[in-house]
Amino acid sequence: MIPGMGPIRYFLNPRADPGQPYGPELSAILNAKAHELAFQEISSLEGYGPTPLLELGGLARRLGIRSLWYKDESTRLGLGSFKALGGIYGVFRALRDAVGGDLALRDVPGGDPALREAVAGLTVTCASVGNHGRAVARGAALLGCRAVIFLPARTPPERMQAIRKLGAEIVTVDGTYDDAVRRAAREARERGWTVVSDTAYPGYEEIPRHIMQGYTVMVREALAELPVGVLPTHVFVQAGVGGLAAAVTAHLWEILGPDRPRVVVVEPQEADCLLESALALESTPALESPPAMEPSASKGSLATSMECLACRNPSTVAWRILREGVHAFLTIPDRAAEETVVFLRRGLGGDPPVHTQPSGAAGLAGLLAALHEPGLARPLHLDATSRVLVFGSEGPLFRRNDHE
Repeated sequence: MIPGMGPIRYFLNPRADPGQPYGPELSAILNAKAHELAFQEISSLEGYGPTPLLELGGLARRLGIRSLWYKDESTRLGLGSFKALGGIYGVFRALRDAVGGDLALRDVPGGDPALREAVAGLTVTCASVGNHGRAVARGAALLGCRAVIFLPARTPPERMQAIRKLGAEIVTVDGTYDDAVRRAAREARERGWTVVSDTAYPGYEEIPRHIMQGYTVMVREALAELPVGVLPTHVFVQAGVGGLAAAVTAHLWEILGPDRPRVVVVEPQEADCLLESALALESTPALESPPAMEPSASKGSLATSMECLACRNPSTVAWRILREGVHAFLTIPDRAAEETVVFLRRGLGGDPPVHTQPSGAAGLAGLLAALHEPGLARPLHLDATSRVLVFGSEGPLFRRNDHE
């Protein structure tokens, strides 16, 4: 049975003009040239290969849409999450800037002894609730530097252990992910460490851009895996701070131009910083619009089973893309994501079983919610002709409850 979604909130973004070009302000954040550099480095990694794009025809028929594709990140580089793309590439770019020179990922571990020694003397750090921390720890292990990962104290022990197994040190922080972000930034300033964060904030935006550029590799793969001559009409993508959603939006916008799909960003009800940012921007008088261009914080509790999306504040650079390029912002209750996990695992109408967790299923759960809400589905032209792409951003690597 396809679950009922329960109460949802949504906002149709009037700034998302289908004919608007991907302009220079956005190209300064993410662009095709930088994407090619990221792809060259990431594709050189041992174990790299495109993750599968699954066509869920049985579910599409049940939903009354033409096609549904699920980009399954559960096997990404042995880490089971799209975060591997950005975290490893972010560490590489940070170390390359620190030691200087025109380096390639494959050069560092077995390269010049002086280079190895220089890299070994560096420390990278970040805040995480699990997946990004593992990616940064893997990047540090591959390149031979030290990693210190700051985690909220409520982080499940199995997530902490998975990071430790990669050789990173862990510091627990009382409070939320955003508290861990602030602690990591402070410790890095005091100790001379390099922050490799997937969220940008005032004064810290360069490395998050590289991390988002790494995420665009996943979008490139999805476009290549679609049937020849076929493009999605809609994309539903989950968001925490917005880095994944911005990478998806930007790459599709730049590569496809006016043929780009309508993008809907999906958040938990209790961690809705992007929806709040969009509402604040729309409600501000025109004369006050420059300050309102900055993102707003969520007023929610951050208590959600979509743990990897439980963020108080958006990434500043991600928001600059999302506020112009996303067609709708949507929040869903936890039950919607949890039940989506269950029926994905069972498969419907001959579809293969898909294994994920609530954070990974949130984009698809958002699609189900939108289809049940005429006030959202009609303006988005979400109907029997729709070809929808969703991203299963992670696998069930950290099992806590039966639904995971």
